[in-house]
Amino acid sequence: MSAAAPPVNTPSLIRQFNALTKPRVIQLIVFCALIGMVLAVPGVPGWREVQRMVLASLGIWFVAGAAAAFNCLVEKGIDAKMRRTAWRPTARGELSDRQALLFSSVMCAIGSALLYWQVNPLTMWLTFATFVGYAVIYTVILKPLTPQNIVIGGASGAMPPVLGWAAMTGDVGPEALILFLIIFLWTPPHFWALALYRVEDYRKSGLPMLPVTHGNEFTRLQVLLYTLVLFAACLMPFIYGMSSWLYLGVAVVLSAGFIGYAFALWRHYSDALARKTFRFSLIHLSGLFAALLVDHYLFQAP
Repeated sequence: MSAAAPPVNTPSLIRQFNALTKPRVIQLIVFCALIGMVLAVPGVPGWREVQRMVLASLGIWFVAGAAAAFNCLVEKGIDAKMRRTAWRPTARGELSDRQALLFSSVMCAIGSALLYWQVNPLTMWLTFATFVGYAVIYTVILKPLTPQNIVIGGASGAMPPVLGWAAMTGDVGPEALILFLIIFLWTPPHFWALALYRVEDYRKSGLPMLPVTHGNEFTRLQVLLYTLVLFAACLMPFIYGMSSWLYLGVAVVLSAGFIGYAFALWRHYSDALARKTFRFSLIHLSGLFAALLVDHYLFQAP
């Protein structure tokens, strides 16, 4: 049993709990879920639909934050060894195991109740399954056991637009699955670019990330191959009829940029280029979904 955390003042405690939720990651999750909600509604949402979007976003935020907090708790020993994560309150011992577990449990309970009673049961169960997939299957089982952790565990990270779609329609349509596929294929090159320039951190932590187990050159090739497959997936919203030429143009430009970074990384590696590739991957996904949103209202809405 870990020792109790030292007492801290309330503002500091709030900041520490907020840090457990990984706010930047949660923002992207809720953004992708919101895109799924918007795309599921033909035309401009009415007041009731806006209310449901707000409640669904809030519920997803609570459960996603709970999963992030549980991840911080489980990986506190690993986080303490890595420069990128050593600042987290659990890694520094500023929050006790009991505090982190209680915070995660309460967040998950509030979010699940909100989704079940104010949105619909399907969204709640899908969101809870995502929590289990990330916090338990990925964090506890896959991440420490296999270099394919990011590939398999990426299914949980790809769920937000599916959750958003289910929140507004009560089912999971093919459009939601296309959005899921895009994020699922985007996740490995995104995280492997990070792992390339943080490889020593992962080696010290003992995690079997691909650059540690298979080397730098093999990982760079995988990043390039995944960006090529991702490019094909990014065309599917247009091919299926979810979007118009506006989205297609943005998707081609962003995907070409991602492939360009991956190709340069494969040919001539540097930590600086890996860092730029990682950062561009965030621009790629955010820009792609923003284009879907703009396209929906300009060309798809009746």
